[in-house]
Amino acid sequence: MHCASLGEFEQGRPLLEELKMTNKELRIVLTFFSPSGYEVMKDYKGADHVFYLPMDSPVNAKRFLDILKPSLVLWVKYEYWFYYLQELHRRNIPTVLVSGIFRQNQPFFTWYGAIWRKMLGSFTHFFVQNEESKDLLKTIGFTSNVSVNGDTRFDRVLEIANTFEPLPLIEEFCGDSKVIVAGSTWEEDEIELLHFVKAHPEIKFIIAPHEIDEENLNDVKEGFRNSIFLSAFEQTSNLKSETSNVLIIDNIGMLSRLYRYATIAYVGGGFGDDGVHNVLEAAVYGMPVVFGPVYEKYEEAKGLVDEEGGISINGPLKLEGVLNALLNDEGERKRRGAAAKNYVLAHAGASQKIIRFIQENRLLTS
Repeated sequence: MHCASLGEFEQGRPLLEELKMTNKELRIVLTFFSPSGYEVMKDYKGADHVFYLPMDSPVNAKRFLDILKPSLVLWVKYEYWFYYLQELHRRNIPTVLVSGIFRQNQPFFTWYGAIWRKMLGSFTHFFVQNEESKDLLKTIGFTSNVSVNGDTRFDRVLEIANTFEPLPLIEEFCGDSKVIVAGSTWEEDEIELLHFVKAHPEIKFIIAPHEIDEENLNDVKEGFRNSIFLSAFEQTSNLKSETSNVLIIDNIGMLSRLYRYATIAYVGGGFGDDGVHNVLEAAVYGMPVVFGPVYEKYEEAKGLVDEEGGISINGPLKLEGVLNALLNDEGERKRRGAAAKNYVLAHAGASQKIIRFIQENRLLTS
């Protein structure tokens, strides 16, 4: 299974773990492009080997596949490597795209996109997230091997929620207060939150910055004056729970569990060019999810807004209005929280559909 980064791994993870559970003899190789994926998952026990995928070239593709001799390749969402895909095609190795999503402005659908379309020709089957993607693929000749299947991340966040393990330190920090968890924040998100945090010392805030290098963490702490790092809170514990109402998470790997403690969730990224981060990690716990205006590329964020479980804001005044309204109206907060949870539940099951396809087509036994 190849993943660009950590987010794509989380999409593919339910498939890997289900395949391993039902095929004990399988040996699984997991590859990444980004350090943000590899560094977090290099010790992942669900795979036999975890590597960076060697840079794309004819020689590397041939050597890598000569060594691995894969029976099946799962390619998650996007990031297409020409020579690897061509070599997989040449060797007739089944290659399945998982949770793919396509947009009109991508090079596949342009007059100059021949080489991109050639890469798509290497896939045995496309499992795409929406009808728009299926229709776009149809315009360039891919019809019989495309299935609208949704997003496997719904399955992953449900699995995380169903196996939730409490975080005693976080429980201690939150106490009986209302809590806003702001996850995967960038500087633009933190600027949006600053005034509201200062104006509400009675509310507990947990902020998990997207970048956790020392310089950025110190900048965040300087901005939120009445704050403490999680690592420091662990040392002082109850000595600080009364005086600090902002907890800054200075590690990685906790965010999907932190949302469990939120009264309202704020998901970062929505004020940057790349758009909002994973809103499903928060929605699965059944609370309103707030994020910035850049979310149109993300099917799950659009769906959450449509179902009224998600709220997009475009500035600090709108954010304050939304947060105040939700905090002061428990009925509305619960209604939107239920809508968020129901949206996740309604879209689960994509992983099992792909598993069935693999089994019915004997991609691992032929």
